Amino acid sequence: MATVESKAPASSGDLKIVKDATCTFCGCVCDDIDLTVENNHITKAQRACVLGKAWFLNHEIEDKPSCLVDGQPATLEEGYDRAAKILVAGKYPIIYGLSDSPSEAQRVAVSIADWLDGTIDTTTSVCHGPSGMAFQGVGEVTCTLGEVANRGDFIMFWGSNPAESHPRHFTKYSLMPKGMFLPNGRKDRTCVIVDVRKTKSAKAADIFLQIKPRKDFEALWTLRALAQDIELDANRVQKETGIELAVWQDLMERMKAAKFGAIFFGMGLTMTRGKHANSEALLALTRDMNSHTRFVAKPNRGHGNVTGADNVVAWRTGFPFGVNHNRGYPRFNPGEYTTSDTLANGEADCGMMIACDPMANFSQPAREHLGSIPYIALDAKETPTTRAAAVAFTVATYGINTGGTVYRMDDVPIPLRPAFESPHPSDLVVLENIEKRVKMLRGVQG
Repeated sequence: MATVESKAPASSGDLKIVKDATCTFCGCVCDDIDLTVENNHITKAQRACVLGKAWFLNHEIEDKPSCLVDGQPATLEEGYDRAAKILVAGKYPIIYGLSDSPSEAQRVAVSIADWLDGTIDTTTSVCHGPSGMAFQGVGEVTCTLGEVANRGDFIMFWGSNPAESHPRHFTKYSLMPKGMFLPNGRKDRTCVIVDVRKTKSAKAADIFLQIKPRKDFEALWTLRALAQDIELDANRVQKETGIELAVWQDLMERMKAAKFGAIFFGMGLTMTRGKHANSEALLALTRDMNSHTRFVAKPNRGHGNVTGADNVVAWRTGFPFGVNHNRGYPRFNPGEYTTSDTLANGEADCGMMIACDPMANFSQPAREHLGSIPYIALDAKETPTTRAAAVAFTVATYGINTGGTVYRMDDVPIPLRPAFESPHPSDLVVLENIEKRVKMLRGVQG
């Protein structure tokens, strides 16, 4: 554990060392990175993975105005005023993104949606949204990544490829670390990977099961049946899952023999046939296994603070994403209030896109409708979404230029230790100013 002294930036002239900085590239949110900063440029990122190094070392502050209104430079005050007027004038305003913003800014974004009687949604709706639905239906047996590192002797990855998406997951949290009850690290663990293709992560597995595509639900229910000692037809199991029943039986025996099992699942499970039913099956399997031993399950989240976005929206509304306030109280209905749908259906008439790029990754009907309505965009970089925005704010990059709080994929809050300041405002400053003006226009006192 780092000392308090080590967390304070040490500087000498134009050279500064930031100890225990937090990487906000992926959901691992590693907070042990030592940054070397020279003349407001990060030159070294010790202990960062290949993705983290690219995140830090390639960081450049955009040399452009902090605010553009209709594509033309404007003052921040002019941008705040125009943004508030656009949002208040709308009958169906939407706010989307948030996964690459600190939780303090996320909280303000939810408040703005509430003042507007609008809809708040996060990028969860297009990645682990099915998991959020499953959590509400089945519940979650969970723990911190620290517990996995210290206790987890059986590690399973289902529809997840951490070797490429979360490079330090193996070494810092799940497979390699020597834990309190696992002094030999990797030698004390069994690793199982289940996927429809042989990924780079499969090389790290003791057991790799390549199931049939779109058959995750059937495979998980096979394990659920075996966990409850239900007899199964071997031919049908083979036909449905692509794996022999004897292999599943051997896996279940290993799972029952584990002292502490952990299942990490990714979008290979949540965004294929079955979606939330797949997540429910995996969460239910985890619950079933606790009749035999200790088992937990966690989604392998992507963006640096997507977990924080779900937490903050849930605190404020009772639901994790896709929340509508049109009737004066929160309503949750994925497929109706999620942003890709409100845009594709032509329902939203204005919006605010925060640290996201729907113009680059939404469906063609959604992109076309977004381009036809006035909206505000906040991002540290120029994107197709900021270029088409009525009001575009260039903001400071969280974790590198601004502080705040982010949530690791296991729901643990982590403080940010910025390396150097940016001439651009933070998400929090922009959103607080927009909220202030929205309240004035809506006649809200205080």
